[in-house]
Amino acid sequence: MTGTQRRRQLLDVARALFAEKGFDGASIEEIAHRAGVSKPVVYEHFGGKEGIYAVVVDREMDQLLSAITASLSEEMHPRTLLEHAATALLDYVDLSTDGFRILVRDSPVASATGTFSSLLSDIASHVEHILGVHFSSRGYDAKLAGLYAQALVGMVALTGQWWLDVRKPRKADVVAHLVNLAWNGLSHLEHKPKPRR
Repeated sequence: MTGTQRRRQLLDVARALFAEKGFDGASIEEIAHRAGVSKPVVYEHFGGKEGIYAVVVDREMDQLLSAITASLSEEMHPRTLLEHAATALLDYVDLSTDGFRILVRDSPVASATGTFSSLLSDIASHVEHILGVHFSSRGYDAKLAGLYAQALVGMVALTGQWWLDVRKPRKADVVAHLVNLAWNGLSHLEHKPKPRR
């Protein structure tokens, strides 16, 4: 194998192992064993377990952020944007199950830019921008777009975590229900809501 091929193989093996056992349960010894190499080969490429884990997490975060950002980049009705974003997240859960399992676990090597919560924050920033434009054009306070973006992204992300294990109802039905809840709630927003005591 070339160095690039070996690196890719080690990342694939580590990704599967981290998804299966988590960071703490995985070891360099097992990564090396499953890849059919010695431990020094893994150390040579990544410096240790933290290094290979960080690369795996970064790759997964890039893949998910790219998919969701792409779903939010077109000019379309806000309800359709919400549906596209929810579908992008659930597609990732469905097609990259191991990657999603890794992202939703707490990472002992997580930095401010390497956690699932920071990824959700990045996504929420995109959603906040979109909501801000729509809020302004409809007479709502655009300063509150961040609050609503966090709520929407959180709702979809937590539902994705739940759906990861149950896989029922069908993905399209989950998206339809998420959009139904979010959209029907958003379409009847009060301009200045007050707590009811």
